[in-house]
Amino acid sequence: MKRKSEQKMTFDKLGKTPVLKDLVAKAELHRQAEAEVLAALPEDLVKGTRFVSCKDGELALTAETAGKASQIRFRQHEIMEKLRENELFRFVWKLRVKVAPPRFREKPVFKKEPLSKENARLLKEEAGHTKDKALREVLEKLASHVRD
Repeated sequence: MKRKSEQKMTFDKLGKTPVLKDLVAKAELHRQAEAEVLAALPEDLVKGTRFVSCKDGELALTAETAGKASQIRFRQHEIMEKLRENELFRFVWKLRVKVAPPRFREKPVFKKEPLSKENARLLKEEAGHTKDKALREVLEKLASHVRD
């Protein structure tokens, strides 16, 4: 492992080289390629599909679900034919699709259901039969949360 002083020198050199410009240029090229690939996909398959790479004539995509990946594989010849019209993908001959489920899903908002009149009546009835004063008060308070 390098000494701390040597590491600092390495990081200082990064600022003087066009590394960041190269990374931004590669990211922009990747974004443009993804836009072209998504434009070539059938409309129902665009959502949840991502462009991964295109190396040595092999186009790699990811899909959110296995069903969508199967549909892309089934229509791969049609998709590659449209892509070959673009200069970037002129030599694409193979399509590889992987399933990559989304990392985060929107959690459904928990909605409290109001208490029905029947359940409120049952709670009051149970509170009347309870000898424990604290429990009786809690049950009566719960029974008061009835929907109108």
